[in-house]
Amino acid sequence: MEINSGSLKKTARFAGVLYLIWIITGLFAMFYVPSQINMKGDAASTAQNILSNELLFRTSIVNDIFSGILWIIMVLVFYRLFKQVDKLQAKLLVALVMSQIPTIFFMEAFNIASLMIFKGEILNTFELAQRQDLAMFLLKINDYVVIILEAFWGLWLFPLAILVYRSRFLPRFLGVWLFITGFFYLVLSCTDIMLPQYRDMVLNSPIALPIELGEVAIMLWLLIMGAKEQTMSSAPVQ
Repeated sequence: MEINSGSLKKTARFAGVLYLIWIITGLFAMFYVPSQINMKGDAASTAQNILSNELLFRTSIVNDIFSGILWIIMVLVFYRLFKQVDKLQAKLLVALVMSQIPTIFFMEAFNIASLMIFKGEILNTFELAQRQDLAMFLLKINDYVVIILEAFWGLWLFPLAILVYRSRFLPRFLGVWLFITGFFYLVLSCTDIMLPQYRDMVLNSPIALPIELGEVAIMLWLLIMGAKEQTMSSAPVQ
């Protein structure tokens, strides 16, 4: 059984489109929303900032849920694209993404709960300061969960890097780049846990941005170039 090169190219470009949209949702959550809603101050100021931008805060929740669902679809497309390269690595890729999705949804439940607490729609028998402190606690939990997820942001890139490197339809340098990107996220997560005072030094180092662009590079290649035209055997590599 063989995979037609035209079908392979279409699958690769579809994966690129999904990757592009997924990256946009991530940039919206990581950069635009924090630039409009400051949630790093005390409980009272954070409550005011969120309530003054309630629609944007709610939009960010919907964005994150959509991003999680999109990630599921994207990794299944990746599985279809790479299962003939190495089925075991393709399954590992899917597993490492799927394991993160429930956590993402729980985080958004915490965000909804914190908004309801700030608005006084739940726990309204508590004092205002107590409600605000509890809501801030939920938001802080999300910040701590992100530190753990950073490790998984790196781990899922390892099987993807191996698959890209071993494939005969994508450039090997993209696989190497993705591997370095994954390792960077692991370092960042470990730094956050073990040496949090050095996080900014790692995140703002001169090599950080070029390393992080590994995902952008593979996305652009898939979107623009697709897969190299060829007929490849569908016998999985064990």
